[in-house]
Amino acid sequence: MKKIALFVVFISLLIACNPANDKKVLKEANGRINSLLVVVKNSAWQGDLGNELRKILAEPVLALPQPESQFEVSQVPFESFGSMFRATRNVLSINLGDENSFTISTDVYASPQKIITITGKTDEDLINLIKTNSKKIISEFKTSDLATVQRNILKKYWDPENIKTFKKQGYSIKIPRNYNLVDDTGDFVWYRYHIDGANSMEIITYSYPIENENDENGNAIVAHRDSIGKKYIPGQVENSHMITEEAFTPHIFEVKIDGKKAFETRGKWEVKGMYMAGPFLSYSVIDKANNRVVVVEGLTYAPSVNKRDYMFEIEAILKTLKIN
Repeated sequence: MKKIALFVVFISLLIACNPANDKKVLKEANGRINSLLVVVKNSAWQGDLGNELRKILAEPVLALPQPESQFEVSQVPFESFGSMFRATRNVLSINLGDENSFTISTDVYASPQKIITITGKTDEDLINLIKTNSKKIISEFKTSDLATVQRNILKKYWDPENIKTFKKQGYSIKIPRNYNLVDDTGDFVWYRYHIDGANSMEIITYSYPIENENDENGNAIVAHRDSIGKKYIPGQVENSHMITEEAFTPHIFEVKIDGKKAFETRGKWEVKGMYMAGPFLSYSVIDKANNRVVVVEGLTYAPSVNKRDYMFEIEAILKTLKIN
């Protein structure tokens, strides 16, 4: 019996010492969504390099009623980048070195974490690398934050099999449980999350057949959106309903959603005949296999409140779209 006990202890020690089991345990990353820590020397931050960074990182988010920058940016010099800051979710590190390089690292000091490191031989090289990779910088941090939001808010979501429209139409998105059903007709879905008071975030989805080139090329998005508003989203007074704000032309970009051609539309909505308005984001996905356009949209009503993070959460939800 004694020999068996010794053998078990010996095997346990072998397993404990096995490098395959020696996994690094990372602390949880800190920092708010859409925030970014820039690690760079103070003199560079206060000079041309810092000005170039601020131009990129503080660019306003499209189609919000009040100007809001893409990121809340903080800066520390390298000597201050100690244990207190190393667990920051998004880090942009910029320094002089022996070669020009642009590298992206994941989960270095914490998880989830994204660190972009830019090294240049001169300040001019650093500025050129920042300009050349500006879209990549924004995309990497935004994609990482979207994944974080999806992990946090989609731990519990409504079962698409129990949503009549999703089951009938053969597509779905993951709608968090804190959103409440407003309407589900079999052709149109509407869920609402009350932020506080009368403020809210809305998720709607619908589809329409591809009947001409305008439908397939994204030229009829506003027309279809307004017809849906008239049919399904009434205002609080007679003959009022949601429309696309007439004084503001939406921004439309071609993107990929669920591996399919789609159009991202960022604009402003209003209720005809009432003083109600706010930003919206929609994805019109070209579902060629079923000869239709599937639309998933989110909008926010929160007067006098910053809306960037609300719209970012909506984007995270809409991008869970799956078409059968």
